[in-house]
Order: sequence, then C-alpha cells, then structure tokens
Amino acid sequence: MSTQETHSAPDVTRHPIIALLTRFRVYLTSLIMLAVFAMMAYAVYKLTNEVSYDDVVLALENTSWSAILWATLFTFLSFASLIYYDMNALDYIGKKLPFVPVAVTAFSSYAIGNTAGFGALSGGAIRFRAYSRLGLSPEDIGRVIAFVTLAFGLGLISVSAIASLVTAPRLAVVVGLDPDWLRAYSIIIIAILGSLLFVGRNGKTVRIMRVRLRLPDSLTSSRQFLITAFDIAVSASVLYVLLPETNVGWPTFFAIYATAVGLGVISHVPAGLGVFEAVIIGALNNAVSVDALLGSLLLYRLIYHVVPLTVAIIMIVVSEAREMAQHPVASDISNVAGRISPVLLSAFALMLGTMLIFSSVTPTPDADLDILSDILPLPVVEGAHFISSLLGIALVITSRGLSQRLDGAWWLALISASAAFVFSFLRAVAIFEATFLGVFIVALLLNARRFRRPASLFAPMLNLPWILALLVIVAGATTILLVVYRDVDYSHDLWWQFEFFGEAPRGLRALLGVTIVTSAIAVFSLLRPAFHHPDPLTDEDFKKAVEILEGQNNSDANLVRMGDKRVMFSESGRTFVMYGIQGRSWIALGDPVGEKSETGEMVWRFVERAREAGGRAVFYQVSPALLSFCADAGLRAFKLGELAVVDLQNFELKGGRLAGLRQALSKGRRDGLEFEVVDPPHVRDIVHELRAVSDAWLAHHDTREKTFSLGSFDDDYVSSLPVAILRKEGRAVAFATLFVTDKKSEGSVDIMRFAPDAPKGSMDFLFVSLLEYLKNVGYSSFNLGMAPLSGMSKRDMAPVWDRIGGILYEHGERFYNFKGLRAFKSKFHPRWQPRYLAVAGGTAVVLAVMDVTLIISGGVRGVVGK
Repeated sequence: MSTQETHSAPDVTRHPIIALLTRFRVYLTSLIMLAVFAMMAYAVYKLTNEVSYDDVVLALENTSWSAILWATLFTFLSFASLIYYDMNALDYIGKKLPFVPVAVTAFSSYAIGNTAGFGALSGGAIRFRAYSRLGLSPEDIGRVIAFVTLAFGLGLISVSAIASLVTAPRLAVVVGLDPDWLRAYSIIIIAILGSLLFVGRNGKTVRIMRVRLRLPDSLTSSRQFLITAFDIAVSASVLYVLLPETNVGWPTFFAIYATAVGLGVISHVPAGLGVFEAVIIGALNNAVSVDALLGSLLLYRLIYHVVPLTVAIIMIVVSEAREMAQHPVASDISNVAGRISPVLLSAFALMLGTMLIFSSVTPTPDADLDILSDILPLPVVEGAHFISSLLGIALVITSRGLSQRLDGAWWLALISASAAFVFSFLRAVAIFEATFLGVFIVALLLNARRFRRPASLFAPMLNLPWILALLVIVAGATTILLVVYRDVDYSHDLWWQFEFFGEAPRGLRALLGVTIVTSAIAVFSLLRPAFHHPDPLTDEDFKKAVEILEGQNNSDANLVRMGDKRVMFSESGRTFVMYGIQGRSWIALGDPVGEKSETGEMVWRFVERAREAGGRAVFYQVSPALLSFCADAGLRAFKLGELAVVDLQNFELKGGRLAGLRQALSKGRRDGLEFEVVDPPHVRDIVHELRAVSDAWLAHHDTREKTFSLGSFDDDYVSSLPVAILRKEGRAVAFATLFVTDKKSEGSVDIMRFAPDAPKGSMDFLFVSLLEYLKNVGYSSFNLGMAPLSGMSKRDMAPVWDRIGGILYEHGERFYNFKGLRAFKSKFHPRWQPRYLAVAGGTAVVLAVMDVTLIISGGVRGVVGK
C-alpha cells in the first residue's frame, strides 16, 4: 500500500499586491463592511445631534393605530408581491410547483434576507433547501435565485430612475442636487434599460462585452416590472404612513426610499442597518423632525422586518403541531418546514439576541420602574438587566449552531431564551419582548427533533463573518447608548450608581459586559490554536474502510484501496468519507460510504472539520441523493457530467439495438481474443504481465498516472482487486481492474490498459465480455463511469457554469475526448445519472475546480503535461 501527498505550487506570475489582496480578501471585505457601518453610525449620531430619547418615545406614542394598521397592510402586500417573484421565476424556467410550499419558501426567504442581509445568499440558501425537497434540480434552483436577484436589482434601478425623473425638482431640493443632473442620470438609465427590453423583447440573447444574457420576453419583463414596482411602492408606503404630516409628497419619498434601499443592499451590511437610516434621515431631516423620523424608522424596522420573521416562525410552529398534521395546507407547509426551520430559528435567535442587547442600553419606561420598585429589590432588577444583555450575546452565538442543527445550540438557545423570558418581567414589564421570546421557545420545543447533531463545547468557534456580525451589533448598541444618553454628562461615578431610576449607569454596565464577552469570544476564536491537517491513512484505518465498503453497494468506494486518500469515520465507525487535501480544498470523493442514516451527519462533520482547518469543503462526483444534505450544510451544487449505468438484468445482445456490440464480440473471437477474470489471490502471480501492458500503454500515449479519482498502477493496489484480462495466443494484451463488493449489486472498472499491438476493437470486446460475465454471476448493474461535462444545459438561460461546461464539451477535443467518451459509453444504452461538485458558492467553485484538477493530475506538472 502506498501513500502520497500532493501540494499545489504557488502562482509566481501573480503580482505580489494582488496575491496579498487575494489572500486576505475575507478580512479586507469584513473590515470594509465594518468601516461602512461605523461611518453610517457616526452619520446618524451627528444627524440626530438635537434629538432626545424622550422625544423619540413621544413620537412613537403619538403614532396612531390606524397608521400602524396601514403599515401592517402594506407589509402584507409587499410580501405577497415578493412571493410572485418566485412564481414568475418558476414560470420563466418552465417549472410548475404547488403554490403553498412555494409561497412558504419565498416568504421565509425574504423574511430572512431582509433581516440578515446578503439576500442572494441567505435567501438563496433557503430556496436551495426547500426547492430541492420539492424536486427542482440544482441548475433550476440556481436559475430561480439568479432570476429573482437580477429582477429585483433591475427593477429597483428602473423604478428609482422613473421616480427621480418625475419628481426631479422636488427631489433635488431634498437631496441637494441639481434637478437637471437628476433628470440626465434618470434618462440615461431608462434609455439603457429600455434598449435592453426592446432588443430582448422576443426572448433574444444580448451580448454585453463577453457576457451573453438571454433577456425575458416582453410579457415576462412587463409582468416582473409591475411586480417590482408594486413591491417597492407598498414597502415605501409602510414607512410613509408611519411618518408625521410632512410636505414631502409620496412620489418624492418613493424615490428617496428606493435610493436608500439600493444603497443598503450595496453596502452588504446586515439589513442595511445604519445605511438605510442615514440616507432617510439625511434626505428628510429638513422636512420632518428628526425625533419623529427616528420613531417612524424604529416602527418600520419592527413591522417590516421583525414581524414577518416572527410570522414565518409561527407558520413553522403551526405546521409542527400534531392537531394540524392531517390538514392539507399544513401538510404542504410541513413538506418544506423540516428543511428551513433550523435556518428560520437561527435568524430569529439572531434577531432576539440583538433585541436583548439593544434594549439593555435603552431606558426602561418610568411606569414599569414604578411597578418594579414596589415588588422587587434593586439588586434583582440590576442583575436581571445585566444578565439579559449577556443572554442576548448567547442567543446571537447560538444562532450559528442552530443553523447547523447542533443539539448543544438548541439546549443553549432554549435555556437562554427561557431565562430571558423570565428576566423580561424582572427588569421591565416587557410584554412584546416576552411575546417574541415565547414564540421562539415554543418553536424550539416543537422542532427539537431537527437538532440532533452532537455539539462540542469549544470546537465550533465563530468564524470571521460571525465575529463581524457581533462587532456590528456591539457598535450599534454603542451608538444607541450615545444617542439616548447624549445629555448625560459622563463621569467615573456613573459606573457605581445603583438606583431604580438610574438608567444611564445601568446601560453603561450592560454595554461593558457585552463588550467584554464579545471581545473575549472574538479573541478566542481568532487566536485559537491552528488546526493541524489529519495524518495520512494508517493500516488500521485502511482495513476498517475496506471492511465497510465490502458491505455496501457503491463499487467506486474501492478507490480507498489506493491508500492515497485520508479517511474520516463517523462516531459509530460504520461510515467513512475518503478525501484528499489540495491547497485550501478538502476534497471528498463521492458520497459517504456506509450507513445511509449517517450520511447527513458525515456531510456536516466533513464541512466543519475543513472550516476549522481554514479550508473549504468540496464534494466531488456526488450523486443527486447527497445534494439536499449539502444544501443543509451551506454548499451549492454544480453539475460535472453524467454517470453511465447499465442495467445488467435487462442486458441482452439480441436484437438490432446492440447489434454493434454483438459484432464486436464475434470479431474479437475471430481475432483470437480470450477473456478471463482473475480473483485477488491469484492476481499477484500475473502482476508482472499486467505491468508490462500498463507500461507499454503509458509510453504509447506519452502520459503519466493519474491519482485520487482514478487508480494508478501499484502492485499492491492491483493485486487487491479482481482483474479482467484479454489474452491473444496466451499473451496478455489488455486488462481492466474491477471494482466489486460482497453484495454483488454493482460492478465497475478502474484501470484500463491495452498493449499497442492489441487488435482493433479490443475495448468493445473486453466490456461486452465483462458485462456478460457480471450478469451471469448475479450482478444487477454495471457502472461505466462518468462522462465529464456531459448533459450540460445548452439553453441561453442556463447558468454560467453549464454554459462554460457546454463550450468545453463542444470544443475541448484537443484537451480531452469528451464527445468520444460519451459516444463509447452510449453504445451500451445506459441510464445517465447526473454527478455534481458541491462547494461554497462564489469564486470558491473556481478555486475548488483548480484544486481538484491538481490533485487528480498529481500537481502542476500533471496539468501542464500529460
């Protein structure tokens, strides 16, 4: 048995500055986002210089219930229109799904996307989990996500341009720009979008530089524009009806609102927090009193962001209730509830944790303090207030574990929320806060079975994006504290003042506790000991893996016998994942091998282990059955090609369909070819003959051995497998190593080598003889292997990945015989099954493909050579 390591060579041609930026791009992006939020927070602080907290509370109290009801109605209409984004996208790609599960999925996606930010990613993850359960392929889901993201972006730009053109004079006064410049910008934008609409009016394809884009037809474009315009109009109306009376008309406000939403999306700050508020306050501070504007913005966030997320959680709670289990509508909801409930609960925990932290730095109403002072001692109130802020941090941290379905996160979230529920009455009579916490607790209890993955106390530390989220929350709490207690003169004595009505000291102490705990967690997460790469495969692990693969149906799992891959076992030791490490990529080959019930846990286990080591998890050549588990772990699937599987039970050489194979078999016999299968105990005796054929084949093709996803000729490896041999006049002229298991369900081949002087058609003869042999000894199917890039979508609306793959398939013959390989396998009339690469989205897929190519080719030399 041999073990080998591969390491990628550095790209010496890349500029050092570009290499440095690439290496630290995650850190730089996080710092930029934090800087944007800090600048916007400072802008809000300066714009509210003359505002007092009491004035904001008074403005909230003066908001009429009719305005709140109107805002709620407009929120409902906005989310109803958002549902039709997905319906329109499904119609565009030609897929039909039941309305109820689509509505639940779309509503939940937007509820989370609006709250967490990164709508294309956070909402896209929800869609991937739910729509994969409803039968859509990864390619179709990718097209839905692309459609709704592009539709919203183009719709927002076009609607803003039209609104700015109509309201240019009034809008110019509000934002301080020249109306002619506003009109000019609007006309240019409208002209560009109008031209695209005209060119693609019949679904034509347009080329922008090197990018080909098939635009929707006029009907689809018009329908989507109306949906987007209606959505932005009613969402703007949510905030507009909450504003006090003002001389700013609705059309002008509509243009300002669309601009604020656009800048919030571009900033990538979660929910556009701070960015949206800064734009609105900066544009309207001369027309509306800032204290009233702040109160309206606060209500807007509550109604348009918090309430929909709460409703989504309630829907999941209802779907889990046993008395609703037989109801058709509840059944439709339950169809997707199991996939999205952990993500919804994660977002809800993040929101509740933020709410607890923010409420700890704002004053408690005097009426509540009057009640508490009569029934509770001061230390209880002070302790409840301080501990509630720390419970907020706990909920923020557990939100990550909830998204990963960890049982420890579920318990910590349940305990933290239950304690916060009690403390909400001890530190203030916070009815609304307690209501949200109560809904969360009930949802956790009803979804307990979704969280069964064992959690380690210290292993799942926070990564950089989560640390950034914590820092943004702390920075937001600090800004709120500074705004609320602007009129309180700071002194060191404030820290030691303990009074029922001493709100500023209480807020300072809570913020200090939050800052200390957050800093400790961030430092511990960033400075924890580096994770060491696991050791290569040991003899003990090798024997254990071979024992497992012999008891299941996946013949390709025999690749573990090569010994060039590491192995990760499940807790029970009955399932394993074989993988290699190339650069930063941890590349798992195929589906987990072993117990089907442990498949999901092994996916999570592998993804988390890779992330702990600072790498990216990649699943290579996985089946469609694994995609839902990959989606749960936050991975996106990209099609690699199709696997050819022959049904041996129905394989017959009779009839005209397989006449060519029958002729190949007859020709081989006339040429004197003899077929035999040698089992492992006896392969060792002929391995020298096989090596001679292999060396001749490599020399004739001027190539070298591949690794990882293919076997290479090693005496121990070849001797461990059955071998099919072709002989002519007693001399071996061709051979193929066989992959089989004790269950005799599926057979396959690995290494195939032919002597240069082997008769023409020997490959056909070998495969036909092998199929007949395996059928006779009781095998039910034969795996012919994958045809790379086969079956890629050729439609103009196909994802970029499919279009690139299709181009390589059509025009890449000088690099690889894609079409010839597909044509050869098609002779046997197999069933074609898709195979995928699953990895985190974005640029990670490109880096993952490069690393997979390197590890298969044995490094850079294997890529640039043969």
